[in-house]
Amino acid sequence: MSSVPENLRYTKEHEWVSDNGDGTITFGITDYAQSALGDIVYIQLPKVGMSISAGAVCGEVESTKSVSEIFAPVGGEILEVNESLNSAPERINQDPYHDGWIAKVKSAGDASLLDSAGYTLLISG
Repeated sequence: MSSVPENLRYTKEHEWVSDNGDGTITFGITDYAQSALGDIVYIQLPKVGMSISAGAVCGEVESTKSVSEIFAPVGGEILEVNESLNSAPERINQDPYHDGWIAKVKSAGDASLLDSAGYTLLISG
């Protein structure tokens, strides 16, 4: 069973969101998503300063199995990206909720996000 931390929110596209408490959020892909992808070998990160819309494609993750799009979990502006993933994309496999975070966003409001119970129900169905 995949790890689904209770303190995070989730999208139906398998991104997690952490509210930083200052109008910004941090997001990445879930443990379930990284497990389904397999060994991640490349990531195309969003660009700092880029405006994103909730649900829109903002990057890509490439694994030994496939290429998967990264969808913006909320609308806003990309403030920072996890540059360490450029040289070590496997951090997403090793620690998707901490070292494997993808970007920090100045959020323009909450999208329709699932709580941990809702996300667990989605991935167990």
